[in-house]
Amino acid sequence: MTEADVELLRERSLRVTQGRLAVLELLEQLPHADAEHVHAALVERGHDTSVQSVHNVLADLTSAGIVRRFEPERSAARYERRIDDNHHHAVCSSCGRVEDVDCVVGEAPCLHAQAPAGFTIQAANVTFVGLCGDCVAADATTAAATTATA
Repeated sequence: MTEADVELLRERSLRVTQGRLAVLELLEQLPHADAEHVHAALVERGHDTSVQSVHNVLADLTSAGIVRRFEPERSAARYERRIDDNHHHAVCSSCGRVEDVDCVVGEAPCLHAQAPAGFTIQAANVTFVGLCGDCVAADATTAAATTATA
């Protein structure tokens, strides 16, 4: 538990609970985690909680603007504490690994689209999909082994 997290919850008019503090601490250590992974990690650390409770805490923290929720294609919603900028994400289509990608232009919303009349764009959510370095290396190793045995 950090005093900063206690103060942050209070500033956002949320009750300070052990569950909320535990989830915030976990998301510091496991950015881009989904609710199932958060739950499993909490149970592993000795917290007695349900998956539904974790979903409720994540929803409260998201609504209060303390965590960011994003949904990679073909994946469960993920959560992170990096909310102070408009960064994007790179998602590996093979293993599902997620990495942050800094804003592609430099200031939010990062992309300059022609907005509909009267519409003010505040953020842009971009997901880059490809293969992470580990999966590229694994594919190369598999290809080399297949070629060697052919």
